[in-house]
Amino acid sequence: MPYAFDKCPERPASMDQILNGLDRYNPETTTVFQEYVEKQCDEKFFDCYACLALLKLYQFNPHLTHAETVTNILVKALTVFPSPAFSLGLSLLPPSTVPFQTNATPLPSTDLNESIQKLTHLSSLLESAQYDNFWATLDSEDLYADLTSDVAGFEDLVRIRIAGEVGKAFREIDLAVLSGWLDLRGDGLVKFVKTACGWQVDDGGKRVRIPANAENEAKSEVKGERVGIEQFGRVIRRGFEERVA
Repeated sequence: MPYAFDKCPERPASMDQILNGLDRYNPETTTVFQEYVEKQCDEKFFDCYACLALLKLYQFNPHLTHAETVTNILVKALTVFPSPAFSLGLSLLPPSTVPFQTNATPLPSTDLNESIQKLTHLSSLLESAQYDNFWATLDSEDLYADLTSDVAGFEDLVRIRIAGEVGKAFREIDLAVLSGWLDLRGDGLVKFVKTACGWQVDDGGKRVRIPANAENEAKSEVKGERVGIEQFGRVIRRGFEERVA
């Protein structure tokens, strides 16, 4: 099911009114949007549409850009991968801050640029299913901890998304492999697998069994094609005509 970035059940009516009116382009609403981003960070939900509207306001009014809010939006976007939220947010940032550009011009060295590069690296690891490397990278520098500290439950939110991707691809998996992918061990891992995911741990606690769903269940597909005798006749006639010619 595609990610509905314009929908958010937690969105208050006042914010819905701003997003559906001309005030979404009013620089004076910037602080309202910023406070709403803080609310999302505290209450563990993500309103992608509102966050993109704020980044668009920053585009039109660069002097109003609040670096911490920008990074918080990108961190929140990581918690809903593999949706396009992160890449959409990145596309609204100034070219001077976006990593991996086609030209060879190095980015200016600023705290915001460094933060965006770090978060983009995390995003690429998640998108390429390098989950072990994601957790190792997250633990590698204090800057990562600083960037994610404002987002309540960041690690668990990411774990839930990783588990969702695993559930689409596997019917069973080694617990040890899943441990690396979720960065959980021992009783904490087993509890997460059973409680948060609803999966079973079998084979003496070594294998995780995942119930069948629309994504991970193998389906055989038989395709039949009806070919009428008149179609064969046309092919034979064409071949005969080419030989005579």
